[in-house]
Amino acid sequence: MSEPLRLFHNAPLQARNTFGVAASAPLLAEVQDASALPGLLSGPEFAGRSPLVLGGGSNLLFVADPVQPLLALTGRNIRVVDDGDRAIVRADAGVQWHAFVLDTLDRGLCGLENLALIPGTVGAAPIQNIGAYGVEVREFVHAVEAFEPATSRWLRLDADACAFGYRDSLFKQDPDRFVVTAVEFALPRQRAPRLDYAGLGDEIAASGITAPTSRQVADAVIAIRRRKLPDPAVLGNAGSFFKNPIVPAGQALALADAHPRLPVFGGGDDATRKLSAAWLIDACGWKGHRDGDAGVAASHALVLVNHGAASGRQLFDLARRIAGSVHDRFGIALEPEPRVVGARW
Repeated sequence: MSEPLRLFHNAPLQARNTFGVAASAPLLAEVQDASALPGLLSGPEFAGRSPLVLGGGSNLLFVADPVQPLLALTGRNIRVVDDGDRAIVRADAGVQWHAFVLDTLDRGLCGLENLALIPGTVGAAPIQNIGAYGVEVREFVHAVEAFEPATSRWLRLDADACAFGYRDSLFKQDPDRFVVTAVEFALPRQRAPRLDYAGLGDEIAASGITAPTSRQVADAVIAIRRRKLPDPAVLGNAGSFFKNPIVPAGQALALADAHPRLPVFGGGDDATRKLSAAWLIDACGWKGHRDGDAGVAASHALVLVNHGAASGRQLFDLARRIAGSVHDRFGIALEPEPRVVGARW
C-alpha cells in the first residue's frame, strides 16, 4: 500500500507534465485519502495558500515555476453506488481517465466510449469538461465532490451546479477555489452509439462492423487517436492546445463562403457556430513547423510538441505567434485549452 501522504520540497516537475518541460515546485503534496485535505491545507506547509492541483499533467504548460504549492491526489478507488439500469459509478479524482473508461465498459456500461484514450485523471475531466468525437463528459456527470480550502467545506455539486460549457466549468472559471476529490457518473447499460463526428463512423465501417458495441466504438476512437496524435511518452505534448473557436453564425457563414473547405459545426445554439481551429492553423502554414525544439505536430495542427529540450516559454511564445497569425488572417481569436502557469495569455 502506498503512503497516505508524501511531501516533496523543491519538487522537479519535468516528469509530471506531458509536455516534458523543466520546472520545479516549492512544495508538492501527494495525498491518497482526500479526508486528509483539511488538516494538510490548514497546516504550516500550506499556510493557507491555495494549491495548484496536479492530475496527470496533461493539461498544463509551465511557462515558469509555480509559486504556489502543488497537490496531487493519488486515490484510485472505483465503486458502483447504484447498480440500476442507469448505474451511478464513483471514482476518486486520482484514477487515470482512460483506465476508468475501460473499467466502465468492462462493467457493461455505455456513454464514455467516445472519450477513450484522453490523457489525464478523473478529477480533471469535469474541470475541463473534456470532449471528443461529439461527446462531452458533462452528459454523464451525476455529481462532483470537492473540498473548498478557503472555507474548509466539503461540497457535492450536481451537474447543473457545475456550470458546464465548452471546455469550461465552474472549476475552471475559478481554478484555485476547489479541489475536486471524486466524481460520480450516471451511465446507461444501453445507448445508441454516437458515430457522426470526425470520421468515427468511417473508421468503424472500414472495419466491416455494422452494429458496433460500445467497446468497438472505443477501439475505433483509440485507433484514430493513436494515428493522429503523438504519444506524449515519445514526443512531449498536451494534446489539442487550442479550443475550437465558437463565433456568431453570421461570421462563420461569411468565413465558410470565403473558404469553402473550412469545417463549420453547430455551436450549441442557433446563434453560434464552432470552427475547426486545426483547419485555421493549418491554413496559416503551421503544421509541422519547428523553432528549435518547440514545434507543431506534423500529424495534427492543433498539437504543440516538445522535440526534446523546449522550455515552457518557447512553447508559449510559439502558441502566441500561431494565434496571432490566425487572428491576422481570419479575424478569429484562439484560446488555449491547457492551463498556462507563469504567464497570461
